[in-house]
Amino acid sequence: MKCPDCGAENLEGSDRCEVCMGPLQTLDVPHPKEGFQAHIMLDPIKDVAVFHPATVQSSDSVWHAIQIMGERRAGCVLVVDEGKLTGILSEVDLLFRMSAEPDPADLKVSQIMTPDPESIDEEATMAYALHLMSIGGYRHLPVISENRSIGILSIKDLLRYLNQHLV
Repeated sequence: MKCPDCGAENLEGSDRCEVCMGPLQTLDVPHPKEGFQAHIMLDPIKDVAVFHPATVQSSDSVWHAIQIMGERRAGCVLVVDEGKLTGILSEVDLLFRMSAEPDPADLKVSQIMTPDPESIDEEATMAYALHLMSIGGYRHLPVISENRSIGILSIKDLLRYLNQHLV
């Protein structure tokens, strides 16, 4: 990789030029041209995410959370205590962590939720969201703005959005 400042050759992937210490990190970043590629790399997730997501408190019963998920036809609920995101409760959590428990009314959300979930800023790109979901194996990502939870992004929402821009 050639340094644009001094012309020195550097190893591919280097962050700084070995000769002049000039920044190189943006040289090997792909730049979108148009169409589908541009949508993935440039569009913010705030264009896709569901705002006003279903929420519960960690002290609520699992049965209450299940009822809310059913009413909202949601695959998860955000767990918010005192205005702060403390966890997420998904269908997967219910399936794998509750199977041995006889009554969801006796369980608290805090006992089976995923605490401190990975979240994403509303200005992040779809490419970044897809990357996080792929690496982490997530189907849902809480969306945050100014350190508070404002929405939820699901892989289904992303695929629906991308499908609209393919056709």
